This record gives sequence, structure tokens and C-alpha cells, in this order.
Amino acid sequence: MDGVAGGRQVSAGRLEAPRGTRDILPAEHRIRRQILAVAADTFAAYAFGQLTTPTFEHTELFARGVGASTDIVRKEMYTFDDRGGRSITLRPEGTAGVVRAFVEHGMHKLPLPVKLWYTGPMFRYEAPQSGRFREHTQIGAEVIGSDDPLVDAEVIALLAGIYATLGVPEVRLRISSLGEAATRTPYRAALVEYLIEHADALPEDARQRITDNPMRLFDTKDPATAKVMAGAPRIVDALSDAASDHYAGVRRALDAIGIDYVEDPSLVRGLDYYTHTVFEFTCDRLGAQSGIGGGGRYDGLVHELGGPELSGVGFGTGIERIVLALDAAGISAPAATVDLYFAAVDDESRLEAFAMMARLRARGRSCESDRAGRSLKGMMRHAASVGARRTVILGPRERERGIVVIRDMQSGEQIEVGMSELEDSL
Repeated sequence: MDGVAGGRQVSAGRLEAPRGTRDILPAEHRIRRQILAVAADTFAAYAFGQLTTPTFEHTELFARGVGASTDIVRKEMYTFDDRGGRSITLRPEGTAGVVRAFVEHGMHKLPLPVKLWYTGPMFRYEAPQSGRFREHTQIGAEVIGSDDPLVDAEVIALLAGIYATLGVPEVRLRISSLGEAATRTPYRAALVEYLIEHADALPEDARQRITDNPMRLFDTKDPATAKVMAGAPRIVDALSDAASDHYAGVRRALDAIGIDYVEDPSLVRGLDYYTHTVFEFTCDRLGAQSGIGGGGRYDGLVHELGGPELSGVGFGTGIERIVLALDAAGISAPAATVDLYFAAVDDESRLEAFAMMARLRARGRSCESDRAGRSLKGMMRHAASVGARRTVILGPRERERGIVVIRDMQSGEQIEVGMSELEDSL
């Protein structure tokens, strides 16, 4: 009898991962570890400290921090009441939780700016697409406590450096400025007036956004909406002198370190907390859904979440999108490798090999052996399949002589080593 699991038809007794999620298999984990290692090294070079926040937070954090009118809060959050009746949400993004931790732990008393990075799962109920899932893993960074435009440029340079070190192909950077919150009030009124005048040319869902989040219409994929937005007033034309100077400072800094960018006045981010600089990296190999990471400045968020008036700037990049971009460039996961494979041909040798592997693993060596009753020939094939560099052969004759035979799996060369000398000889 057939049933339904996670919205998909399955046979009786067989379950699948819920729609919009997936399993990460060992081969992909190897390249994900590589991505995280490159990111960690890059963050260390920029003097960032790592922070881990809870996977779920009080729902109020995102309503206040991300913005009640955003699609994330209105449509995409996984929210539930816990057994104490408290409204809890699986985090849909990382910045709000980091800023909450910054405020809660009094980090504003540390030398400013405070530079933090994080990695972990994020959850959004949205339509699954290539490289985008309802649970995805993000790497992010936040710098809190400086309004210097050089900080904006440094954060952009850091993310660009991660992509460059990994070899992500055809990366492009778009930047713009949203100005201060005070600037956006009169600009928003002008934008709403324009949209009302052109409402007849907009589809129904776009008309619904006019009063609650009109700037998000710049990010549309709908051709009719895009045509209307092409003539809409642009916020970069309404920046104050201070905001214009800040934006110019960011561009000068990027020019000074040779980072190419395209100014895109239509660039908006889906979170209400952004001010001043916004940016997005895209990868041309990924087609229409080309975004791989982005961020911007959020000068009012710390105060909104109960802290002092401090500026902040940061980014987020999805590991799944990076993996997809690397795959499009033909950059695959490193091959699985094992330092030593023990081919033990009888019970006494298996026990001896078991003890030797325990000692070698304690010294950091990766070891594997047969646990399926293979013949010696089968064990050699198994050793090759797990990527063993060398195979240690041990049987009654070798034990009688007090030796093991070590075979180099690439060259086929074999040498004999005393059993008591094996660990040190390696």
C-alpha cells in the first residue's frame, strides 16, 4: 500500500527526506569541510572570532530585527509554541541572533569594532530550487561598532577572498546604497506615489506590496513588474550628503584593492534592517538563480534589539550555493583517502591488526580494514576503493617472522618492517 511522506508518494515501509530538505552524503561533506577550512583561515587572517548562537530563538527577535513586513517573517519562518507556551522560531538568518548575543553578553564593552563569524543551519519555508533548500547551511560574518566605510569594503573583500581561494568561477559583485533610515521615509513616499500611479500595470501580488514593502519590487522576476520598476525613482538619487560620502568611501576602498564591482541601483535585500551599503555576489555559471552571497550595513539593528547606538555590517553565504558553483566549474570533492589499510588474513592477525590500528589512530593516522570476510585479493580491492595510500599485510607467516609487509598502493612496491617498529617507521 502506498502512502505519502513529506508531500511525496512513497512505497510502504520506505521514507524520504521532507520536501525542501536533503541528505548530505560523504563525498559532498569532503568539499564542505574544505569550504569551511578556507573560510576559517580567511576569518583568522582578518582577526574574526567565531560565535555560535542557538538554532531557535524567540520569535520576537525576528519580528523586531528582520522586519514584520518582510517575506521571511510573513511567509517563510518555521514558528511554533513550545511546551511553556512561548513562541519559538527556527532561525531563518544569522544576523539577528548574532546581534542579540552581542547585546546580551555586553560585547559593546569590548574594544570596538567586534568582529564575529558563524556557521550553522538556517530554515525558511520557501519553494525549493537548485541549490536552495528549506534547510541550508550558512557561513556569515558581522562587524559591530564602526561606521567607517573601510569596514564595509573589508567585509566585501573577505567574502571575495573566500570565493577566490576556493576557485568559485565567474564571480561578479553588485553594490548599492540604501542610505539612512531617515532618508528612506521621504523616498518611500515618492516610490509609493509612483507605484500607485502605475498600479494598473502591476500584477495583484505586486499591488499588495505597494503599501507594506514597496522596495522589494525592485527584486522582482516578473517582466510586467520589472518594466514598471525600470522607471521608478531610485534611492541612490535621494541619498543625503553623508550617505553619498559613505557610499563613495566604500567604492574608493574597493578600487584601492582592485575589487571589480557593478553599481546596481535596483539592488535591495530582503531584510528591513539594512542601511547604507548593500552588496551581492553572483556566479554566472548558476543561471537565473545566480546569487551566492551578500549582505550590507545595518546601523540601527543593535539599538533596536536593546543595545547601544552602534553600527554594524555583515554578510551571509550559503554553502550549498558554493558547492553548486564549484560543481559547475568542474571542481569536485577531494578523493577519499586512508593512510593505512590492514589486510589481516586470519583471526590472530585480525586481532593483532586491531590493536595496531587503535595505537595508530590515537596518533592521528587514518586506518581501515576488512570487516566483511574478504579474501586477500578482495581486501586489496577494498583498500583501493577506500583510497588507501598503503596496505599493511599480516598473516601467519609474517607473525612467525615478527614482521608486516607494507605495500605502496600507487607504485606496488613492498617492504618488510618489524611489527614492533611499524608505528615509528611510519
